[in-house]
Amino acid sequence: MTTWVPQSCTLPTTEQPLRVAEFDALFAERLAGSSRPERLRLELVLTGGKGVEETVRELVARESDCCSFFTFTVEPCPEHIRLDIEVDSAHEAVLDSLQERATATAGRERP
Repeated sequence: MTTWVPQSCTLPTTEQPLRVAEFDALFAERLAGSSRPERLRLELVLTGGKGVEETVRELVARESDCCSFFTFTVEPCPEHIRLDIEVDSAHEAVLDSLQERATATAGRERP
């Protein structure tokens, strides 16, 4: 599996595995579906629940701080949360890797 953390990320190297683990936990616990409606946009459907929207918003806000090329849109729906992730063409491979990691991690039990 390739990594989705790009070299342009400003998060300190020692903190990057922790952030990846946060996304892995989100995907493992909440990812219900994904699609790629456009080449530079990934759409994730996350199961809802108490505090999930806030958790997602906080996580993507922190990710935007270190990887400003991501554009995250969080859209709460009655049964789920839709998370759209967009990148510029220079970071398409990062989006490819993020999609790969999300789908590989979905439904996996955490240790």
